[in-house]
Amino acid sequence: MTAITDALRITRSVRLADIDPRSTPGFAGDKQAGAVVLAAGAEPLADLQERLFAASRAGDERSVLLMVQGMDTAGKGGIMRHVVGQVDPQGVAIKAFKAPSAAERRHDFLWRIEKALPTPGMIGVFDRSHYEDVLIHRVQGLTPADEIQERYGKIVEFEQQIADRGIRLVKVMLHISRQEQGARLLERLDRSDKHWKYNPGDVDERGHWDDYMEAYQVAINRTARASDPWYVVPADRKWFARLAVHELLVEALEGIDPQWPAADFDVAAERERLLATGDVPVPEAAQGGSTKAKQDKGEKPEKPKQGKKKDKQKDKQDKRAKQEQRERSQ
Repeated sequence: MTAITDALRITRSVRLADIDPRSTPGFAGDKQAGAVVLAAGAEPLADLQERLFAASRAGDERSVLLMVQGMDTAGKGGIMRHVVGQVDPQGVAIKAFKAPSAAERRHDFLWRIEKALPTPGMIGVFDRSHYEDVLIHRVQGLTPADEIQERYGKIVEFEQQIADRGIRLVKVMLHISRQEQGARLLERLDRSDKHWKYNPGDVDERGHWDDYMEAYQVAINRTARASDPWYVVPADRKWFARLAVHELLVEALEGIDPQWPAADFDVAAERERLLATGDVPVPEAAQGGSTKAKQDKGEKPEKPKQGKKKDKQKDKQDKRAKQEQRERSQ
């Protein structure tokens, strides 16, 4: 647990109005410092992801599911590019949930979610999720209130089930302010290279802002558990939201602690077979390590073999000379 993840964790209830969307809980640095920390964390994250993927090849069935919720323009796309983009795409499955199709509506609301869950060794990423079926449906009145109440319970049960299957769930709400959303929507209209991101429906949804904040608050309070927390991430500062989600993803992977699988073959024998084929450059480290590496470890570097040979030859010459001198004196 880091200072950031601890500050963002919601295990019981929350009042969204008490969380400043421009704040940076658990982090005292500025944008530049945040960028440095995010960049420095790329390699550890990639290593953990590769270990998770490799471990699944040896039968480890665990995986991670990063679920990102938020109002339009909250920064979900930036999370995909700047955080999830730090790992090998072979080990990632991203699913964006839009309005359900006619076929999906013929099933329970969790049916399409179940089908998209990550397989062993994968990091699954949900851009929106099953929570849309209690958020939008509550605000737009698409489902009776009593059925929505039942859905909260079904969500809790479902999330416990996937945890039992070895899926580590990370539930994130990107908490953006109404003012910042307005600025980002305006930028999409004022810049031709961002027109493709603009959806006229976003303005319509913006008219229900307070209703959505209430819906989010109720959903979080009904489904947050100590074993399955929510993380409310202030999102007005894009750099902080990315750093925070990065920390959450690393924390989830460290909790799994995937291990490199042991070789199921004789490594030494295979190495000899490979070398026997010829034209295989052997790294210096494999020949005993470089002098510099040994010095770094505090070891004394060995004298060059050639020097040792010369020393032995000199000793022999000295002994021979002494022997000849003794013979002449006799």
